[in-house]
Amino acid sequence: MATPYPISGQLTARRPATGQSSPRVALVHDWLTGMRGGERCLEVFAELFPDAPLFTLLHVPGSVSPVIERRRVVTSFVERLPGAASQYRRYLPLFPAAVRRFDLSGYDLVLSLSHCVAKGVRTPPGALHLCYCFTPMRYVWDLAADYTARAGLATRLLAPPVAAALRRWDRRTESVHGFVAISRHIAERIRRVWGREADVIHPPVDVRRFRIADGAGDFYLVVSALVPYKRIDLAIGAARRLDRRLVIVGTGPEEQRLKALAGPRVEFLGWRDDREVADLYARCRAVLFPAVEDFGIVPLEAAAAGRPTIALGRGGVLETMVGLGAGDAAPTAVFFGEQTAEALAAAMGTFEAAEDRFDPKALRARAALFDRPLFKRRLFEYVDARWREWRARQAC
Repeated sequence: MATPYPISGQLTARRPATGQSSPRVALVHDWLTGMRGGERCLEVFAELFPDAPLFTLLHVPGSVSPVIERRRVVTSFVERLPGAASQYRRYLPLFPAAVRRFDLSGYDLVLSLSHCVAKGVRTPPGALHLCYCFTPMRYVWDLAADYTARAGLATRLLAPPVAAALRRWDRRTESVHGFVAISRHIAERIRRVWGREADVIHPPVDVRRFRIADGAGDFYLVVSALVPYKRIDLAIGAARRLDRRLVIVGTGPEEQRLKALAGPRVEFLGWRDDREVADLYARCRAVLFPAVEDFGIVPLEAAAAGRPTIALGRGGVLETMVGLGAGDAAPTAVFFGEQTAEALAAAMGTFEAAEDRFDPKALRARAALFDRPLFKRRLFEYVDARWREWRARQAC
């Protein structure tokens, strides 16, 4: 089992003996239903603090990595609601009450990882609460319309007042003493939505999971949840416009609609395990990335496998990728400006005309700047520094 970094014996996850100053740590995460980008960050927190219990709204056993599964997981009443394992999002209005019921008394340091309500957990008196924020709730802020556009009539009628109530609750950030955003893009959103400043630590890509293949394949690749804001319809439209083969990895509520749009050269694989996805990255021609993403781990995973990305030039991807023609740096992506199938198709044409300029080794070197060990070190040093500052202020 991984152990925490020993910095002067100050910050560990273990309950200290009498006279020691190590904090008692609690982790809080929104839910555990699969290994996506947020859970890969959580896994690093879990390695750094191996004895810290994990508080979460619900846990589907076996859905996350062994590092997370083997710790003590405390869940909320949401887990016991009908159909929660697969339909938990329908209970969104109950999430604030559920997370506020967690009893964290006795803990000195609370570390929440939040894209929904985890940051709203009650912080014990005298405890330090740091939030690693993936985004303020996109369901009720920037993308509320996207999540209800194709919903039933009852949902469309109820969504506005429910979203308004959730926004009022979400503005309450007094329990959080420090925010860490996953990108400058999200730090700006935190400033706009909550009026709070945030430091930035980019999420990790586990470069070791990926390899460079001998030559590229004949297909473009999408790796994504099939939800409206991901705009997978644009990737399908661009591939059909150019008569290119497209492989889509992922599932979600948009699946049937997207399949209806797809032609014979578009293939849906559903979800695949890490090994299969890494192999697809290595063999694809390029990855298509048409969404405005908070950070965007997919382009970095593709780069770790030596493959470029064709991406909408907005959001967190601008902080990780180097566009074609951006000075002397080796390119890792082609950016397009308009979120349309036509603009994406044009960018695919630009890529194909300059395909030999994308060096697999340079792409992997770019991904290495965000490698998992670097994230682990940056994260621990940040938490350690904030804990020391907190202790010094408490002693005054």
